[in-house]
Amino acid sequence: MSDHLPIAKVFSKTFALNHSLMSISIRSVSIERHDVRTRMPFKYGIATMTDLPHCFIRVTADIDGADAQGISADHLPPKWFTKEPEKDPIDEIDEMLCVIEKAGQFAREIEEKSVFAFWKTLYDRQDAWAKQQNIPPLLANFGTSLIERALIDAFCRYREQPFHSLLLENAFGIQWDSIRTELAESSPKDLLPSRPLETLSIRHTVGLGDYIRESDIPESERLSDGLPQSLENCIRFYGTKDLKIKVNGKVDSDIERLQAIAKTFSELGIQDFAFSVDGNEQFKDVATFKSFWETLRSNNDSRSFLDALLFIEQPFHRDVALNDSIGDALKAWIDAPPIIIDESDGEIESMPRALELGYRGTSHKNCKGVFKGIINRAHINLLNRNCGKERHLMSGEDLCNIGPIANHQDCLVQASLGNASVERNGHHYFKGISVFDIQLQRNALRSFPQLYTQSDDGYVRLNIKNGQLPTKDLTATPFGTDDSHFGY
Repeated sequence: MSDHLPIAKVFSKTFALNHSLMSISIRSVSIERHDVRTRMPFKYGIATMTDLPHCFIRVTADIDGADAQGISADHLPPKWFTKEPEKDPIDEIDEMLCVIEKAGQFAREIEEKSVFAFWKTLYDRQDAWAKQQNIPPLLANFGTSLIERALIDAFCRYREQPFHSLLLENAFGIQWDSIRTELAESSPKDLLPSRPLETLSIRHTVGLGDYIRESDIPESERLSDGLPQSLENCIRFYGTKDLKIKVNGKVDSDIERLQAIAKTFSELGIQDFAFSVDGNEQFKDVATFKSFWETLRSNNDSRSFLDALLFIEQPFHRDVALNDSIGDALKAWIDAPPIIIDESDGEIESMPRALELGYRGTSHKNCKGVFKGIINRAHINLLNRNCGKERHLMSGEDLCNIGPIANHQDCLVQASLGNASVERNGHHYFKGISVFDIQLQRNALRSFPQLYTQSDDGYVRLNIKNGQLPTKDLTATPFGTDDSHFGY
């Protein structure tokens, strides 16, 4: 591993703003797999995560004849990109590796004049191949997104400038009207924040298997790794005030769980809180979900707690979520809570389709695509500006991200888009970044002394205090990485 290099530097290169003179290609793509294990089970929807691969993707790009190194990373979580109960998780992991490898193959065949044009060509080729192979778009575009992120990293490092600065000057060459005609007359600086957020408000995930009270934990399952296990102790340890609560669609157990959470907040004296509800695609029609929601609302003990709701995420199964019948029923539901899509946001046109049907917005997570997220955020900001209120929304969500790459890049993009409330759960279900060797952890801590802290046991973890995660370290870097990352 290389020694830590300073992330702050004086940028002295000058570049022509005529992006048509640029030439971008990718010479090589490599995939490095690490098998990692959670510190406690993470139950989401139909799956419970305990073991899974974490992959680093490295590219060598040719930018105007100069080599530039880039890196990206992500978990490969079964039962998220395709929720098929009968499929073996091993087969799903193989499918995820396949779409990454295919995207890498296509990437080595492309030469374009901007980073955005490269991504769009790659997206189109991967999408066409996936349709022929009957691969769902959310899964197919996961491969595209990993190459996209590594290329963005390479370009930012080549330019020696932070991602947000390059985004505002449109150095990536985003052609808005090629994706959304509504944005044709706008530039990034017109529709995106003038500076990235310096902190993110962390929405703590309450998984379906998580214990609410410390006294709920059986002795046989109790952990002693220095990190909180129950929601009660997470509130004390991290200063958690915002939650993402997963529900299973069973009214009695969901009401009991919400009441337990509300009581815990009350007993700990937490009043200024907010939460989202993750429906985990549990419902096949609006009528069933409406009945479920109204039953929750009618319960005296949970009604006041539900007043702190931010939004409901993806209650409808992806097979039906963007159907006309869902839209008709949503539009007829006069006092519906704000509902957004997540797993249904698999394609470039998914969000506009969702808005047309009556949803209030979508989520961003890098695994669905950085440029797609940028365009969706700009579109939402334009709609809100035109209607004069914050009707439409983009949430920041998570793929159980951990550092030193995946979580860095995702947090950096969330901060650049202005997504202030961001679900993070990798720090909860994993023991910091201790799944990697100690030198990697020390490099991360030296490079990002605000983002990380060292535990009494010596491992490195996120520095969440008062429910906030500082991101100023990240936004000063090209794309959440520095040269020390290339020793991993």
